[in-house]
Amino acid sequence: MWAVSVAAVSLLGACSGDEEPASPATTRSVEAGSLADVAIALRDTGIEADTPIAIAQRPDSTSLLVAERGGVVVEATPDGEGFRTSGEVIDLREAVGSTSSEKGLLGITVSPDGSNLYASYTRAEDGASRVDEYSLTGDEGSLRADASTRRELVAIPQPFANHNGGSLVFGPDGMLYAGFGDGGSANDPRGNGQSRDTLLGKILRIDPTRSDGVPPDNPFASGGGEPEIWMTGLRNPWRISFDAETDDLWIGDVGQGRWEEVDWLPKAAGTGRGANLGWDLFEGDEQFPSPNPAPDAASAGPFTPPVFTYSHDGDEGGCSITGGYVYRGSEIPGLSGAYLFADYCRDGIRAIRLADGATDPATAQVAESRDLGGAISGVVSFFEDADRELYAISLNGTIAKLVPA
Repeated sequence: MWAVSVAAVSLLGACSGDEEPASPATTRSVEAGSLADVAIALRDTGIEADTPIAIAQRPDSTSLLVAERGGVVVEATPDGEGFRTSGEVIDLREAVGSTSSEKGLLGITVSPDGSNLYASYTRAEDGASRVDEYSLTGDEGSLRADASTRRELVAIPQPFANHNGGSLVFGPDGMLYAGFGDGGSANDPRGNGQSRDTLLGKILRIDPTRSDGVPPDNPFASGGGEPEIWMTGLRNPWRISFDAETDDLWIGDVGQGRWEEVDWLPKAAGTGRGANLGWDLFEGDEQFPSPNPAPDAASAGPFTPPVFTYSHDGDEGGCSITGGYVYRGSEIPGLSGAYLFADYCRDGIRAIRLADGATDPATAQVAESRDLGGAISGVVSFFEDADRELYAISLNGTIAKLVPA
């Protein structure tokens, strides 16, 4: 864990544009490895979607459910090596309304039993964040979610238009994990990242089968914070995923003006239960110059550091990380065990692989780091299919499967 107290954090006020240039991408250890021999290509799936932003799949189904940022979810059915769009699953455009700034339909997932669709979006009338449940019925080519069955699971007022998060994923424990940003603006002005009294700047863990939605083993289920909270100290978690082989949790957390970060929460260490990832006392693994600590124990640490950071400067720079998945497919064996991600401002796909034996994020080393390339820009999501193969989703309309070159 980082050896720093709240008192040691500088209280200098600064906006992202006023900060000194950061150094190039850093890891605790980077060395040559087998990723250097991997060559990937991106094969277009043929799916036609307007600003696609997320994909989900019903268990035991070959269809893909594709969320469009404007609020429509469409079904794509297999067609040769690709897919064809076969109809609307649900139309939430009236509920979603605006897609200005970072608003819109931001994430979807399907319950493990396939009976319900879940959507994370910003509400039309006030931009508040919502996670709703809808019943999902039908067969291949005719999957439909019924808007009249809407059940609200999460409702969070949003003070600003950005940093809405939107990731939704069911964990191996059957619980629904939802990521939300710190409420927006810059410098986390309300100190939401560190406060346990708000759901902003958090990863939530929800049990949709319970009337209150709160799993009794959540860290604050019995007090000390909002009971849905699983982790604190996030700025804008833009895509979270579980490793299909190890059940470890991975997060891409968007930085402010200097650092983007990858966070790894291993199952052996509790999968992040009660962890504090540091924002806004830290950006990446660097002390943040304008922090807003929460009172009492909430900001006292210990803090869980990222396993990988990269800056906004130089050839390796970016602006907004898009978290992905640990590759567990069979078509590109050289990627096995590597975590794949992207940056919205850089073309292509990147990969890192942790050194063997890593058990603690504070001491874990990145053995390999490589830009895999790929002719795709504006990547906003990844999708892992039933065979553990990965797809990259671009807001410009491209949905492509990663294949060996």
